[in-house]
Amino acid sequence: MDMTAFSLKGKIAWITGASYGIGFAIAEAYAAAGATIVFNDINQELVNKGLAAYEEKGIKAHGYVCDVTNEEAVQALVKKIEEEVGVVDILVNNAGIIRRIPMIEMSAAEFRKVIDVDLNAPFICSKAVIPSMIQKGHGKIINICSMMSELGRETVSAYAAAKGGLKMLTRNICSEYGEHNIQCNGIGPGYIATPQTAPLRERQPDGSRHPFDQFIIAKTPAARWGNPEDLQGPAVFLASDASNFVNGHILYVDGGILAYIGKQP
Repeated sequence: MDMTAFSLKGKIAWITGASYGIGFAIAEAYAAAGATIVFNDINQELVNKGLAAYEEKGIKAHGYVCDVTNEEAVQALVKKIEEEVGVVDILVNNAGIIRRIPMIEMSAAEFRKVIDVDLNAPFICSKAVIPSMIQKGHGKIINICSMMSELGRETVSAYAAAKGGLKMLTRNICSEYGEHNIQCNGIGPGYIATPQTAPLRERQPDGSRHPFDQFIIAKTPAARWGNPEDLQGPAVFLASDASNFVNGHILYVDGGILAYIGKQP
């Protein structure tokens, strides 16, 4: 096998919301594989934070301020990226939010906000890069889905609805644009140790694990939370020529949770 199929040398990768966390880890792996990194975030403070973190890792990244739920802003950003860096070869729709609120206590506005960031934004960003990918004759779109693309759980109705929709958007982009040599796949992380999930892993005053932390450890065959680095290999694979005949697929990186019914009480 030609291992250069996993190389991203010469590719331009745009990872949304990649100032820290999962997006940053994916961008770091792409840079190591040879890609030029472009990222955006919602404000200049986060972009500056991201640029400093990339510089500390020895990575030259191009950072931009952009609200990915704003179609006009996204279209303008893609044009700017093409002018200043080049045509996007790889798009990772990573930017996302979660609101842990019981459904009957959640307002419609709060529900719409999660849908807007977690589902509408990937549609907007994908729509913006696909024309140039068609013209170039190749492209990779990777949507950061979730186990909630498959499962429900209390307090995350909007998030689960958005991630379930993102799974189907992934399959539909594959269906519409596969003939143009565009592969659209998803990564479904399990429970990953990031700043977003930090409150769920806080030690209790008596030193014991948070109840949700205990629950996740018990439900995961790997018996641990994932790390952002656990997503790097799958992300490089789906961005590289090694996955050119993989399309419309969701790769779950969850330590085995979706395969496991749980221990008998």
